[in-house]
Amino acid sequence: MLKAGIVGLPNVGKSTLFNALTRSRKAEAANYPFCTIDPNVGVVTVPDERMYVLQKIAKTQVVIPAAIEFVDIAGLVAGASKGEGLGNQFLANIREVDAIVHVVRCFEDPDVVHTMGSVDPVRDIEVITTELILADLDAVTKRIEKTQKKAKSGDKEAQAEMALLERITPHLNANKPANIFPVNEEEAKLLKLFQLLSAKPVIYACNVAESDLANAEQNPFVQKVAEFVRTHHDAAYVPISARIEAELIDLSPDEAKEFLKDLGVSDSGVSALIRATYSLLGLLTYFTAGEKEVRAWTIKKGWKAPQAAGVIHTDFEKGFIKAEVVSYDDLVKLGSTAAARDAGKYRLEGKDYVFQDGDVALFRFNN
Repeated sequence: MLKAGIVGLPNVGKSTLFNALTRSRKAEAANYPFCTIDPNVGVVTVPDERMYVLQKIAKTQVVIPAAIEFVDIAGLVAGASKGEGLGNQFLANIREVDAIVHVVRCFEDPDVVHTMGSVDPVRDIEVITTELILADLDAVTKRIEKTQKKAKSGDKEAQAEMALLERITPHLNANKPANIFPVNEEEAKLLKLFQLLSAKPVIYACNVAESDLANAEQNPFVQKVAEFVRTHHDAAYVPISARIEAELIDLSPDEAKEFLKDLGVSDSGVSALIRATYSLLGLLTYFTAGEKEVRAWTIKKGWKAPQAAGVIHTDFEKGFIKAEVVSYDDLVKLGSTAAARDAGKYRLEGKDYVFQDGDVALFRFNN
């Protein structure tokens, strides 16, 4: 299961947001820095209304949604790359995740201390980004020292690695994260081996006050983040009120909808954040649907049929013969698998078929 790490400066609402995401009270939330020291981990289902439509068509009681793991990582501070605060431990936690949900404070509240004395989300973003870049520079320097000898001896792989390391060093020195470093396909594979912290995709969760949620895009702090994101192409942002989301934890789905409606919003910010994180990780969903269950399966964009089959069981990938596939839209429009077959919308696809989001599939394979 892919992991997204929740990071941010102390006291920006990370633990409150984690509790809301996981609909739990696992993370201690308090008004002082370093409230979270060990990372909390929670599995979060990906909201997808399509599953319940398929449930009616398949006439089953069992629905199993896709999921992402969220990790609540303690607050980073300036100097973390040099071990300030609990820096080394936190940077190690970030290394273990696939994407970063960076919580930034976009509300004024004299009762909640800000470790830097004032609210400025872009400054806060740059503080943490700088720490990740400094940690990466350290890692790149060490890797250069390790690779130099091999490269000089004529090792082709080491030479390619050295060329990339020497090219990315000035980029990082200019305080630019690795996720906006231009690379070709081969270099992208090499870059992954370096495991750079600033290479991870980022989504900014703009934590707004309860009163601002309905018109979050007008919030001047959110506007600053939006402008920042526009100039950093490998990023996205979602306005959210961690405090409101925390209040929803103990409500039933119907009560939560009513509560949000009274605030002038139709959807939970958490739902939008989960979906955006799923998209940021380059994921999509396909379904299996039968009398036993309707289930969502998570795959990477661009995966072919055997790889998609492999997430169910490795035997499916090894013995793959064909995939029986119908698109979600066609199945819903026609109302049943039999009707989709009659209409010629139920297809047999081979090993080169690239799965699309919303495909409903059945696999044929050799044992």
